Formats: sequence, structure tokens, C-alpha cells
Amino acid sequence: MAVLTQLPIPPGSPVRHFKTWIVCLLLVGFLGFATGCSRFQPKPKEYVYLWLRQVYLRDRVAAVSTRVAEVTNGQRLEVVEHGRRFLKVKTEKGEIGWLPERSVIDSATYDAFAKLADANKDSAVVATATLRDDLYLHLTPGRDTDRFYLVAGNSKVQLMQRASVSKNPPPGTLPAPKTATPQAGASTAKPASKSAPRPAAAPTEQLPGEPAPPTVVMEDWWLIRDAKGHVGWLLGNRLDVDAPDDIAQYAEGQRIVGAYVIAKVNDPESTAADHMALEYVTALSPPQSGLPFDFDQIRVFTWNVKRHRYETAFRLRGIQGYLPMRFSTQAVPGGTAPVFSFQIASSPNVTIDPATGVARPANPRTLSFALRDTIVRRVGPDLAPIPVNRSGEEKDSKKPAAKKRR
Repeated sequence: MAVLTQLPIPPGSPVRHFKTWIVCLLLVGFLGFATGCSRFQPKPKEYVYLWLRQVYLRDRVAAVSTRVAEVTNGQRLEVVEHGRRFLKVKTEKGEIGWLPERSVIDSATYDAFAKLADANKDSAVVATATLRDDLYLHLTPGRDTDRFYLVAGNSKVQLMQRASVSKNPPPGTLPAPKTATPQAGASTAKPASKSAPRPAAAPTEQLPGEPAPPTVVMEDWWLIRDAKGHVGWLLGNRLDVDAPDDIAQYAEGQRIVGAYVIAKVNDPESTAADHMALEYVTALSPPQSGLPFDFDQIRVFTWNVKRHRYETAFRLRGIQGYLPMRFSTQAVPGGTAPVFSFQIASSPNVTIDPATGVARPANPRTLSFALRDTIVRRVGPDLAPIPVNRSGEEKDSKKPAAKKRR
């Protein structure tokens, strides 16, 4: 049997050159194929989200067009084509049509709302409220900020934080809320650096002939969570904090910012469920926006079993208080007593969050009170005097008695 052996190809042979050319052509063809495949790779899908209440998709961008489908607030849409001020989108059901570009937000804004909800999933709820009208959730406080979800009127929402911003702020600015009147006995030392808390500003004198400074109108906004878990900022004057009518009638022109059940009393003649009358601790504030505190008055309502009505067991006024209100219990002879606590400012200095306008005390103090039957007593480690501002009451009490004419 003959054995075939491969003879060596001498250098410079045409056969060797031919093999080199074949290898080069294969490499070039492979690179071209890989480059061509990348052109046919699908582009990542672009999504937008409708922030208006509802919009009809149209089959064309023209004065006369046909409705293709209806999309509603919060719905995700895939972008098919970009036009001039219009987008061609496709719904999850496969319906395709055109809508105005201004009626949607992009994925970055949608992700920002999701991030806000995730950051506040464990935030303390300071009160619950009911919306008066349909309102949009904003990403940050302000009328001209990004908005998305629409919350229906009469919906119940959870309040988490209050902020104050200007109604019409200049571009790129965030005016601070009003500063409080210096309290009696409070320190008025200036901060040591620019990063220190902001003190109460003294009024400036207007020189003759100078134009009056523009009036800054402040608005309160609340960071809320709705029943669907959506989180955002709502205009504060379009919602009402939940409080029972039996105690809301005693607000005396003040605004209730929180009403909390602290105890229950059995009264056979009470019309409450199971004849258990509820006792409340309430936080109230003046009916104005832009204040550097959440409330300036605490009032406890207890139930009089003999007269079957609410009575004021405790009132503290002239403070700079901040939510949330916290509750606990204290051991007393024969059982436990409910305790409520909150923070106050020990000086007029407040810090302002430049991103949201949320005001917080620079030197906070925590006050605690216990309710024992119908008596409220001060408890806790901080039993120092409470700085209050009762200038009007002090003036009235210090007036000299009128002298009798002879």
C-alpha cells in the first residue's frame, strides 16, 4: 500500500501565497459580518408615561384625525416615532397612535418618582387628610415642578412632611419660610459659619425713594402617600387634616394639623361605637402658610363621663413644635398611662433643606407628657422651662391697675 506524505512547500511558492490570501480574506469577511450584525441588533425600547388625566391617541397629526385609543394617567407607552411636538406611541395592547409630547414624562422622571417612594417607604406618618379636589403629585414642592400621578378628590392620604416654598420663586432659587419671632429667654447668637443654621432675620429699614421689595407669597406643601403607595408633594391648602367634628368645633380659628387618639373612656350614654368615647391630643397652628414650625399649640381633649361631652384638660401655647407626634406608655400604680411627646425649638434658629424647603429646628428639645385620668403631667428627662411666646398675654397682664379718681 502506498503511503501519501505531504511534501513541504518551499518559501516563495505560489501555493504559500495563495493560503495567506485565503486567511486574510476569511478574517476580513468575519469582521465585516460581525459589524453588519451589530447594525441589525434591536435598539433599546424607549418608554414614556402619561401624566395628564386622559388623552386620545390619533391616527395622524392633522386637523382632521381619528381616535385610535384612550390612554389614562400613569399609563406606560412605548415610543415608536418622534415627530415635531408629537410622539407616535404604542400601548401594551398594541394600539398605535399620536399624542402631544408635552402630555408625557420620560423614564428618568418616572424613575425619580419611584426613587422618592422607595426613600419614604418607612417614613413616619404624622397625620391623615382628605383631598378637596383632584390633585397631581409633584416630584418636589412647587407649582412648576414635575408632576405625574393624579390623586382623586375625597381620597385619603397619609402626610409625612411639610415644606414651605414661594408661590412664584425666581428661577433657580428657593426662598426660606418666615422666621419666628424671638422667644422669651431664647439665645440669639449668630451662627459661626455659612453652614450653620439660619437665625431669625431682623426687619430692614426702607430708605426714602427706594422701591418696596417684592412681596413673597409662601405656600405649604405636604409629602404624602396615597392608597396605591404613590409618593409625592401636594399643595397644602387643597387638603383637610382628618379630625372628628366633636373636637374640630373647638379649633377657635386655628388650623388642626394633627388629631391623635390617646385614650378611651367607657360611657354607657355615649353614642360612640361600643360606648367607648375617644380622647384626643391635637396639634394646632395659625391659619397661614410659610411658618418655620408645624404647630404652635397643643390641646388635650378628655371626655367628661358625667356631662357626656369633651373638655379641655391641657393646653400649651406659644411654642415652635414639629411633627411627628410620638406615643408610648408609662407604668403607674394600677396599670399604665399614655404618654405623648414631640419636638420644639429651643431657639429661633432653623435649618432649611435647599432641595425641598423643609424647616427643622437647629437645637431641638423633646417634651413628654403623660395623661392620668383627666390630668396631664410633664414627664421625661427634659423638665426644664419651656420657652413660649406670649407677648400679647404678658402685655395685658402687666398693665397697671386703673387708679380711682377722687
